[in-house]
Amino acid sequence: MLRVTKLTDYATVVLSALADAPELVHNATELAERARLELPTVSKLLKTLTQAGLVESFRGSTGGYRLAKPATQISLIEIVEAIEGPLGMTECSGEHSSCEHETHCGVRSKWLRINDVVADALRGVSLAEMMPAASMDSAKADSRKTASSKDIPLHLAKA
Repeated sequence: MLRVTKLTDYATVVLSALADAPELVHNATELAERARLELPTVSKLLKTLTQAGLVESFRGSTGGYRLAKPATQISLIEIVEAIEGPLGMTECSGEHSSCEHETHCGVRSKWLRINDVVADALRGVSLAEMMPAASMDSAKADSRKTASSKDIPLHLAKA
C-alpha cells in the first residue's frame, strides 16, 4: 500500500494550525494542543519544517513559529519532501538509484512516469486546500494581504 508516513500527516496538521492564524507567532506547546499531538513530535516536526524553509522560528520569551509563506503557496510536495525526502515511488525513480537491474529493466520508464504524475498531483494541491473551509477562507485572505501591489482588484478587473 502506498501512503505517506504519520509524520507527514502530522506535519500537515501542524502547518494547518499555523495557517489558521498566520499573523500570529505560535509556541510549540500551543501547536501540540491544537493539533492534539505529543509535544516532542510537534517539536521535531517544527525543527524539520523550519530547516525546509516552510516555517520561520523566533527565539526568546515571545518566540515561536509561523508559516514562512502563505498557505496558498505551500504545496503538498513541499511538505512530503520536507519530511520524507525526495519522492520516489520505486528505488529507481528516486534521485539516487542503486538498483542493480536499472540498466535492463523493462518497467523503469513507466514507474518514472507514475512518479512524475504523483509529484505533479502533490504539487497541484496547496496547504490552504487541505484546511477546513472556514480556515481556508482566512488563509486566502492572508495570501491576498501579501499579494503584490501589481495585482488588480477584482472589481477593477471586471470593469
